[in-house]
Amino acid sequence: MRADRKVALTLVVICVALEALLRLGDWGLLGVPRFRELVYEYGGFWPGLLDNWRPNYPFQPWLMFVTYGFLHAGLMHLVLNMVTLFSLARPVVMRVGGRKLVLLYTLSMLGGGIGFALLSDSYRPMVGASGALFGLAGAILAWEYVDRFTFQDRLWPVARAALMLVVLNVALYYAMDRLLAWEAHLGGFVMGWIAALLIDPRGRRALTDGPDADPPQ
Repeated sequence: MRADRKVALTLVVICVALEALLRLGDWGLLGVPRFRELVYEYGGFWPGLLDNWRPNYPFQPWLMFVTYGFLHAGLMHLVLNMVTLFSLARPVVMRVGGRKLVLLYTLSMLGGGIGFALLSDSYRPMVGASGALFGLAGAILAWEYVDRFTFQDRLWPVARAALMLVVLNVALYYAMDRLLAWEAHLGGFVMGWIAALLIDPRGRRALTDGPDADPPQ
């Protein structure tokens, strides 16, 4: 199995397994009342924990920057994110390899949490992989910008793609009755863009010329 599928599949399996567990709890098969809500209380991202809320366990205010990204708000939320993950993972792995995909994904997840912490005034928990996914999208656009700048090509397609993401977020924000965590999307996108340029700032020509042109691992 190709490296991109292995890495993406591992992330998908973790998210699917957790949602399956939550489903069993929803159906009352685990013997734990309010199981999903309990998991959200312990694993969701709660901005109040960065203020004066009392955590449920030590280091929760720090660990939630990662745990929230593996939980989802239901089956549809999970499916949409996992399909998006598969579509975005391939170009990232082709550019920098599977290990750096994991690094980029993790940093973007952290960026999503930071964006939500800084910009959101919600008291609800935030869950989902979309912060990390927007980070992957930001990375892909950052590399596209570098490639086009290197070859002195038009930059409008990059700006157009970024504008489409903005429009998509605005549309979904109102369609979902303002329950969309756009703050996490923005934070993930910005972190992904920055991380991509730190991980691989070269233009595509540099990737194919010279002694270090071996495929990334």
